[in-house]
Amino acid sequence: LVKKVFEQIDKLNDTYVDVWEDILNIESPSDYKKGVDEVGEYLKKIAIARNWKIEVFPQERFGDVICITMNSDSKNQPIAISGHMDTVHPVGCFGTPAARREGNKLYGPGAYDCKGGIAAGFLAMDALHLCGFKDRPVMMLLQSNEEVGSGLENKDTIRYIAEKAKDVVAFLNLEGHEEYYEGKTTLIRKGHAVFNFKVNGISATTDACAIKGANAVCEAAHKIIEIEKIKEHDGATCSCVLIDGGTKINVVPSECNFKVSVRFSTQAQYEETVEKLQKIADTVYIKGCSCEMTLTNLRPTMEPNEKNIALHNKANEIFKKCGLSELEIGKRNGGSDASDLTACGIPCMDSIGAGGEEGHTVFEYGKIDSLAESAKRIASIVCEI
Repeated sequence: LVKKVFEQIDKLNDTYVDVWEDILNIESPSDYKKGVDEVGEYLKKIAIARNWKIEVFPQERFGDVICITMNSDSKNQPIAISGHMDTVHPVGCFGTPAARREGNKLYGPGAYDCKGGIAAGFLAMDALHLCGFKDRPVMMLLQSNEEVGSGLENKDTIRYIAEKAKDVVAFLNLEGHEEYYEGKTTLIRKGHAVFNFKVNGISATTDACAIKGANAVCEAAHKIIEIEKIKEHDGATCSCVLIDGGTKINVVPSECNFKVSVRFSTQAQYEETVEKLQKIADTVYIKGCSCEMTLTNLRPTMEPNEKNIALHNKANEIFKKCGLSELEIGKRNGGSDASDLTACGIPCMDSIGAGGEEGHTVFEYGKIDSLAESAKRIASIVCEI
């Protein structure tokens, strides 16, 4: 069966390169619900044409999460593949149309993070469908807000995905991979936390600030300089990513808010870093100022565990049997939904999607010739696990 599926993938490849380009042209930054939902509607049409089961988890603020299941009547243990429909940049940053092809490169927002992976997943499912695969349910879980932490404060979207995937034999996350990461799958990721610092000062007119005012923006600047010193290559890293303060040019700012992105490799690193941040928050640099630090988002680390390693080893046995190259265990600093799924005890492999470069920039592109290989890896695991 695998040989037939691989042949079908090759036949369908050009069609799904077009699908890839189509969904790149539907711009879908995380906070643009209309765009994310349009991507979902496009992909639902593929499922409807093949009579696959569709379940929608509605969202008010973000795009709706979608679960598409092939062979939904099968009683065997399901397998899940999952990618996120949302991207990073505001609409218009990539020009019109948003996608363009240049040789083996397909440029566009989310080209390999993560729309190339979604296209590869649908290519694998379609080939399996056409070859009569019926052995187990195959779920495609389409996340809508992964780029902003999968649900922000309430984490409802990732909880939905974890609930749908709780009984799967494997969870394949369709994040892409860069050239330096070729030949690896991800089993290790840093955790990610976001903290908001609310700095309070004392408002005054600027000509009286030396006596009466307490500049919240200046206080924030002192704190940011100290926070930016927390950077360890294999440890915790802190970056100030957003800042907002002040009202008018002739008024001393009485408030300044800034957000800090924290990456960490272990729980111990996280706790140590939180202590450092709290000390900086509590330290007063400008007399009259104060600060409140609040955790607004937390994604756990993805650390090696028996389930993920066993899945990785089994996948390599399958790849070898099916004529595909084996993959090494890789480590990534960025977070993904696989971290949350691993924390729920679900066996995961990550970075199984299409290849590319320049992620999270306006030069992002996917490698067109990586689509079929990604689909073949996905399909081989589905068939043989």
